[in-house]
Amino acid sequence: MRNAKLDQLIDQMENYLECWKQFNRFINLARDKHFSAEDDLQFLELKSVVIQQLEMILASIEVVSPTKDEIHNLVGNASSLRYLSELSDGAVRNLENQWHRIYVGWLSIMGQLKVRQRQDESTPFPFWFFRRSRKD
Repeated sequence: MRNAKLDQLIDQMENYLECWKQFNRFINLARDKHFSAEDDLQFLELKSVVIQQLEMILASIEVVSPTKDEIHNLVGNASSLRYLSELSDGAVRNLENQWHRIYVGWLSIMGQLKVRQRQDESTPFPFWFFRRSRKD
């Protein structure tokens, strides 16, 4: 039996994970100092989507890790691509490590949601649903 809310949440999480991949791509652009003003605007938009979607996800499910504070800290410490491009290599590596921990946490949550989805799909209708009424 399909659970429409769970399916919708999984779709939302898949889109959210794509945003996290893009976030990492922007970190790499900043590290390589190969970005434009348009890239910087897109990065700002992406950060907005990441924070807004976070709130929507947290309203749907309880998330222990990654924490809201971890995500806000990471996004807040990446104010712009220009700012990131001026950080030392060590600071950028630290940011990447934070990103990776958060990303792995979201992947774990996605895996748990997909397990629940499969369980819902494999749950048969109750046996009484198929019984015919007997007139003895």
